[in-house]
Amino acid sequence: MKIKDAEIISLMQNPRTQEKGVRALMDAYQSRLYWHIRRIIVDGDLAQDTLQETFIKAYQNFHQFKNDSQLYTWLYRIATNEALQQVNKMKKMQKTDEDPEYYMQNLVSDNTEGDAEEIQLLLQNAIQSLPEKQKLVFMMRYYDDLPYEEISKIVDMSVGTLKTNYHYAKQKIEEYIKENYER
Repeated sequence: MKIKDAEIISLMQNPRTQEKGVRALMDAYQSRLYWHIRRIIVDGDLAQDTLQETFIKAYQNFHQFKNDSQLYTWLYRIATNEALQQVNKMKKMQKTDEDPEYYMQNLVSDNTEGDAEEIQLLLQNAIQSLPEKQKLVFMMRYYDDLPYEEISKIVDMSVGTLKTNYHYAKQKIEEYIKENYER
């Protein structure tokens, strides 16, 4: 039985049932948030750590949840902020001059064959080469299939700006794949 957001919120607001509320929150959103974070961070272990930080922040700051947005929108915003902080930390710590293409190629096993794998790799490389805002908007729209209105609440951008960022991201990805696809 899937627990509804209203039940989770009620459990989280009551100090006696807050622990049960946290477990219900994690059960309900762990997978979706993990894959959202994973698309931003790429590294599975770091994504898992960031997911845990997301739930810790949600627990510590639940009193700030105003119920004026959906629960998952609020959680996605926290997850997005945590993931972007991790990306910034990684950039500061990165001492090599590896580009995203090199990094992405090392994530794929050496025995990949066929056009589908090559195109998938090119897609991931193209996404990683986007500016942060475009990357974030593209992933939320393309992978998570979130409506622009929800993305707007999560990243605190106007819908018009989001649509523009998504359009440019799509164009850059198409160009990248066309330029780098070898038959």
